[in-house]
Order: sequence, then C-alpha cells, then structure tokens
Amino acid sequence: MATPALCNQVAEKWQRSFAKLNREKEGITGLLEFTQGWLMASDQLRPRDKAGLATKPQYDKAKLRECFEIIRACNLHAVFLDDYLDAIGRQLPAITNDIDFYMKMYEREPTAEHIANLISIAARWQRAWAPLPEMGASALSAFTCTFQTHLYSILPPSFTTGFRDLISATFDFTSFEAAPQWLLTRFPCPHGIPRPDFTLWTIMQELGLIERYETLILSVCYERIEGHVLEASEKVWDRQMLQEMRDWMSREVVPWLTMPYARDARSAEHATMLMKNVGSRLDYHVCKTLADLRTREIFDIIIDYPDSRPALDDMKECLQRVDQRSQLVQSLRKANRRRLLHPGADTKLILTQYVSIIRCLRIVDPQGVLLFKVADPIRRYLRDRPDTIRCIVASLVGDGESGDSLVDENEPIQPINQTQLEDYTDPNWEPEPMDAGPEFRANKPSDIISTLISIYDSQELFVKELQILLAQRLLAITDGNFDRERRNIEILKIRFGEAALQVCEVMLRDMTDSRRTDQHIQQQKASDLHPTIISRHFWPPLQANTFVMPGQFRKIQEDYASEFHVFKPDKKLLWMSHLGSINLQVELDDRTVEVEVPPLEAAFIELFSEQDEWSVPELVEKVGSIERPQAIKALVTWVELGVLKEDSPDHYRLLKTAEESGSAAKSSGKQPTAVVEELPPVVTVQQQQAEQMRVFWKFIEGMLTNLGQLPLDRIQQMLKFAPNYDRNIDQLAAFMEAARREGLVTVTNGVWKLQRD
Repeated sequence: MATPALCNQVAEKWQRSFAKLNREKEGITGLLEFTQGWLMASDQLRPRDKAGLATKPQYDKAKLRECFEIIRACNLHAVFLDDYLDAIGRQLPAITNDIDFYMKMYEREPTAEHIANLISIAARWQRAWAPLPEMGASALSAFTCTFQTHLYSILPPSFTTGFRDLISATFDFTSFEAAPQWLLTRFPCPHGIPRPDFTLWTIMQELGLIERYETLILSVCYERIEGHVLEASEKVWDRQMLQEMRDWMSREVVPWLTMPYARDARSAEHATMLMKNVGSRLDYHVCKTLADLRTREIFDIIIDYPDSRPALDDMKECLQRVDQRSQLVQSLRKANRRRLLHPGADTKLILTQYVSIIRCLRIVDPQGVLLFKVADPIRRYLRDRPDTIRCIVASLVGDGESGDSLVDENEPIQPINQTQLEDYTDPNWEPEPMDAGPEFRANKPSDIISTLISIYDSQELFVKELQILLAQRLLAITDGNFDRERRNIEILKIRFGEAALQVCEVMLRDMTDSRRTDQHIQQQKASDLHPTIISRHFWPPLQANTFVMPGQFRKIQEDYASEFHVFKPDKKLLWMSHLGSINLQVELDDRTVEVEVPPLEAAFIELFSEQDEWSVPELVEKVGSIERPQAIKALVTWVELGVLKEDSPDHYRLLKTAEESGSAAKSSGKQPTAVVEELPPVVTVQQQQAEQMRVFWKFIEGMLTNLGQLPLDRIQQMLKFAPNYDRNIDQLAAFMEAARREGLVTVTNGVWKLQRD
C-alpha cells in the first residue's frame, strides 16, 4: 500500500506534467490543444500503405506548423519523433514484397532494367514516408537513416551484381537517342539536362546508393579502363600509349563521372574541384594497368628493342606514378630463368639479351637499381659458361659478322672500369634510391663492354683470350690486309691500356715482317711456299701436332729455309707442318683433280705418288706425330674425291682411272675444290689452364704422398708457393673433382688423399 510520501511525490509530478502540457491555460484547454495537435501531426505523418503511395494527403501548412509549435512548446518534439520513427519501423516490411519481386525478376532475367525498377519503387516509398519540412532537418536525417538501414538489410547479395550491371549500362546512355525507353519512363530527365541518366543518379543519391557503393562504381570504371588499355595497348610497343590512354579517359570516363560526383556543380571549375580526388585515382589506375601489362611483356619488349623504345618510356613514367618496381624485377627474373638461362640457349644469345636488358633498364631506371637486381642471376650464369669470355672478346674485335655485335657503334669507347668518385658538391647529385640494396653502387661503369667484363673479377682472362683470338684472325688472313686488326688493337688499347696490348702489337708486327720477308725471299728465289713467320715466344701456344712433310714438300721447305737463313743468319725456321693449306693438282691417268687441302692430306697423297697402295700404320710411320683418327679423316677426304679407295680395313689404293671408283669417279676433268676445315690453330685459354693444372698436379701428388691426406683449403695454401700458381679455390675444387673421376684421388668429409692401387 502506497505511503503518504509516495502519493505526494506522484501528485507533484502529475501537476508538473499537466502544467507542461496545459501551458498555463484555463482548465484543460491547453491539454486539449496539445492532444489535437499531436493527433493531427501523427495522422499527417503516418506511413501510408501501397494504396496511398501514389499521392500524399494535402494539409494546411499553417495549421500543421501550429501543431508542431505546440509540441515543441511542450518540449515533446523528441518523443514525437521517436513515435514517428516507431510507426515507420512497423510499416517498413510493406516495401519488402516490392524488393523481393524485382530481385526475383532480375535473378530470372539479369537485365539492368529490373534493378532500375527496384530503385524507382524504393525511392517512391522513401518520398511517401519522408517527414514534412516543418519537422526540421534532424527529423529528415533520422528518417533517412532508419529507412535506408532497413532497405539495405533486405537487399539480397545478388543486388550488388545487378547494381554493377546498371552502373555499367549507364556508360552507354550518353544521349537521349542511345538511352533505353525504360530509363526515360522511370526516370524522366528535367528540361535542359544533356544526360538522360541525370534523374537516375539523383535518385540513387537520395537512396544513399552512391556513397554506399562508391567502391563498386569506381570498380566499373576500373574495369572499363583495364579492358580498353589491354585492347588498345597489348603488344603495341612502337608508340607511346600512356598519353593516348589518358586522353581516352578524359573523353570517355571523366564525363561519365560527372553524374555521380559533380552532378550539382555550378561551373566547370567547381566540377573540376569536386572530381579532383577521383580523377587522380583513375589516372593512377591507368598507369597501374599499363604498368602491369608492360611488366608481363617486358621480356619480349627487351627482345624487340630498339623498336620498343616508346613502350619503355611509358614504363618509366608509369613506375614514377605506381610503385611496381619489385614486380618488374620479379617478372623479368622469372622470364630470364624460364626463357634464357638454360643449357639450350646459345651464349651469344644470352649476351645479346643481357646487353638489351642493360640498355632497356637504363631507360626505365637511369640510376641502375633495377638493372643491378635483374642482372645478378645472369652474370652468375654467364660466369659459369666456358665460352662467355670468347663471345665477349669476339665482339670487342668486331667478330660479329652477322651484324649482331654486342658493341654499339655510337657508344663512346671508354677505358675498362673507369669509375669516378661521386662529387657531393654537385648541385645535381642525388642519393642512392631507397630500394637500392647494400651491395648496390651507383658509380659502376656505364658503358656496355665495361659492364660485361665486370662479370669477372680480373681482366687477365680477357687479355689472354684477346691474344688468342687475334692470333687466330691474323693467321687466317691471306691477302696481307691487316688494317682491320690494327684498328682493333688501337681501340683495345683505349679499353685495356697499352701495357696489356704489347703482345698483340708484336703479333701484328710479326705478320707485316713475315710478308716483307717472304717478298724478299721470293725475289731471290721464287717458291710456291708462302709461310707466315712468327716470334714463338710472343704468340699464344699453337696446337702441337707437328709431322714431317714428305717428298717435294720437304724439298720446298728446305730450300725456303736456306734462303731465310741467308737473309737472317741469326734465326732458324721451325715448321708447323700441320697448319695452313695447300693448293694441289693431282694428275691421274684420265683426269686432273684440283683441290685445296690441309697439309696432312697433301702429305698422304704425296706418298701415294711413290707407290699405289698403303696401309694406315705405314702412312703414320712415314709422316709421324699424328693420331690414327686424324690419319683416317685425311684419307677419307681423298676417298670422297674419288682419288683413293679402301680395298680392306686400313688399306687404301690409288685410283689411277676413274672407272674403278664407282659413282664418284665417273666424272672426268676437274673436281670441285675440297672444303678445308677451319681448326683453331691456337690453344685456347681453357686448354692452357688445363695443361698448367697438369703441371700443378705433380705438386699436389707430392703433398698427398708426403702428408697423407689434406683438406682443400690446405692444398690451396701450399700451392700458392708453386711457380705461376694463380688459381682460386673454386678452380682447384673443379680440378680435384676431375682427378677424382679419373680415379687419382678420393675424398671423405672434405679431406683428399691419393687413390692407392
């Protein structure tokens, strides 16, 4: 039972509430006015069902404004708004059936028209239930939030796809003629508006769809951009496409964006300001899409260089806008491993591609960070190839007869490894890029040849290979024109220095002196022999396989040597009979064979002038210092020319008449000139190194004999005391592994010992 205190408290509150609603008027007049105003306002704002959706009841604005003033005077406008929103919440399920109806139609027939109809009916519901302006902005904001929250909650996942289709379709609504009839019917455009989809965007703005699905709207733009960039720019490398894509975006995409982002702009400047942020995002996406495309094509772009120079310029500009340098490095390194760095690729091809990579990446990244990261696997792979040095040297001396030399004729000739210290006082000096690794050095050699030679730690190998290649080229010259080689030597002096090329100058001088000496001897006593006379100590080692020329050839050599001794009494000729070529006329009973053959073939046919039949061992014994395979090969040459016939294994007979030699001997008269196989007369660097390691084997064998067993680093330390030993531990390891395969040594846990019989 209530206490008197509680009754007094309730009565006091009742009196305060009554006074608040009655507003100090007589009797209950004020309370009746408040009740009438509340009911009138509630009835006017009551959410209508579908029957009242088309039209909204008319109302007396002055009377309704008076009702709201009474409610505010009673300080119950917040309570009234809550009651209004509760009524909205109770009626919201009325729109669910419409949403479900149009979404089911879209799912059966996915066209943008159904989504447009859904947006139209949702907008009609929102406008029908919207609060009156007299309620103020806060009431409108609260209603919008409540309505749209419910609307978004009942939209199925498929609405996102449908909305994307509708947004994508608006790209084609550029004119009233192109707009479909359902757009003009559902969303009639006000007079004077140039775009037929103006009303559609306005309604989507009212429903909050533009803000809610802003990412989706932009994704439609991104898809358009990506599709156009791929269609217009794929494999198009002979012109710059970035500016073309930007111009296309300005013509096609930016005007479309004025609807969602600058529809209410008051001027062109105002529209530009409103779209500044989104325009920057689209330009970024253009650069990113083109950069992605060029990154995927980078290997083929490099192959197509210099015709693909415009694509590289685009790539450079895109990378300044988009941070995709690491993706470019990874893509190119992966393509190099798959398409370049494998045993099936020729070394010259790898070097050519590497040079193109250097030139292309210097365009994309002049500071060289990208090149530094991409080149490392290529350099390591080339370092392990045995013929890399020879290919580089061949380009240095202009041996690229096919026109694909690694040296650019327009590139200035610079000394090898001519690096300059950075001048920090230079106002144009820039620090190393942020993504440069700890081993990166910005002051590396800039010319192509210096970069190629820097693959190896020392220039000594290149100088030796230069000497060998120059020796081969000089020995191959028969017309006495050494101008090209003289020019090459002068260029190489600039690159390697004069000291490294002294031996090459001696070789060139030997060739000119040899020609003058031969001319003098020919004047004293004419001879069919025209030898090349060289200073043996200044030339690379020549292939050792000398033999004795028989018969008239020996007589010619002896006569020439006698005249040479008269001309230069302090010198003596040592004949390298296995080098050179001889022009012969072989006169048989019914034909004459004219050929140019190596000396060994000439020696054998000379012996057949003494007797008609010879065995291979007899021929080898006559000339001496040759292997059996060489002898067989020389004899086969004459068999193919129809001069000799193999009657039985290792027994050959001279065919004096052609009838005995089968189809090859039936032709009479002159025979075609035999092809002389071009063998390298100079021992290569690899052969020289192998021969030197055989000498060092004696030292290794002595170590292991006296000390029992040794680890590899200990063997390396002791070999440093051997004369002229300059190998590193990796080269020693390769040699020891070869010795192990031959059964000379064994290895256990890194310790080497001799193999005992």
